[in-house]
Amino acid sequence: MSEKKKFNLEYEIKSSPRILYTFLNEANGLTQWFADDVSVRDQIYTFTWDDEKQNAKLVAIKENKLVRFKWLDDEPQCYFEMEIIQDELTNDVALSITDFATEETIAERKQIWDNQIDYLISTLGA
Repeated sequence: MSEKKKFNLEYEIKSSPRILYTFLNEANGLTQWFADDVSVRDQIYTFTWDDEKQNAKLVAIKENKLVRFKWLDDEPQCYFEMEIIQDELTNDVALSITDFATEETIAERKQIWDNQIDYLISTLGA
């Protein structure tokens, strides 16, 4: 099995950090753009896509700033993180994604994130 590598993506989002944050950490917000269904119990998020479930533990959180999840069935060093970055001068808001994938699947993973973030932007009406 080839080793997973960390990659980062950044997207400009026309939204306030407070509103955007609810779409990153609340089950209802995540269901609107990230997965078909999301449920939460004891910091474990169950994400469902096409009747397939995947569990992730919420391992880091900073209100209106960042959420980091660790897939329960993934390698120990791997996680995915969504961080809200606001430019101090312009107040522009960006969403920074950190994720891990094998060399062979990085392009596909980036495309999935591009599609998901496009859907998030349309959901926000941004």
